[in-house]
Amino acid sequence: MRYEIKGGAFPVVVCSLESGERMITERGSMVWMSPNMQMETRGGGLGKMFAKAFSGESMFQNIYTARGAGMIAFGSSFPGRIKPIVIAPDQEMILQKSAFLASEAGVELSIHFRKNLGVGFFGGEGFIMQRLSGSGMAFVEIDGELVEYDLQPGQQIVVDTGNVAGFTPGVQMEIHQVPGMKNKLLGGEGLFNTVLTGPGRVWLQTMPICNVAASIRPYIPTGNG
Repeated sequence: MRYEIKGGAFPVVVCSLESGERMITERGSMVWMSPNMQMETRGGGLGKMFAKAFSGESMFQNIYTARGAGMIAFGSSFPGRIKPIVIAPDQEMILQKSAFLASEAGVELSIHFRKNLGVGFFGGEGFIMQRLSGSGMAFVEIDGELVEYDLQPGQQIVVDTGNVAGFTPGVQMEIHQVPGMKNKLLGGEGLFNTVLTGPGRVWLQTMPICNVAASIRPYIPTGNG
């Protein structure tokens, strides 16, 4: 499989497949393809279907198989970036909900459960995140732009809740209160921050889609005149 990412704020990834190669994607992500791509919709069993629903994805996935050399494109659902990732047994990735866009057939999408109650309630990422494992190329959606950091053992970075796009399994995620009552009430940064501790790679997104929604909400007509 060869790929090319095109576009700006609303990118697409165009994948060129050899005969027999397959791509897995979420419902509604395909934007165009050659006519020799064969589509099949699968749930993968009741347990996997509910796990995908909890992780922010559709219960069903579409599998596209090239019958001869073919082409298929997958489009982003919000302004941001499409990030390619090589997944291997020692290169798994934990991502925010709804980040998964598409992958080769060897990549496994499952849920990652945050055991820390504080992280689940206040971390902005919730109890359930996504884990990509297996082997192959995957493509994920990032809100806004992407900034990457490689944290050394014990090295920490403090992140505003909702700006964590993903991290490798060795990274620990905790929630800390913003210090000082005046800071909490008047600082405009909320009550909690997310603290990531290395070792491992972290992905931070510059504009979570929830912030985009909040910024345009005052301009949406309410129907009350």
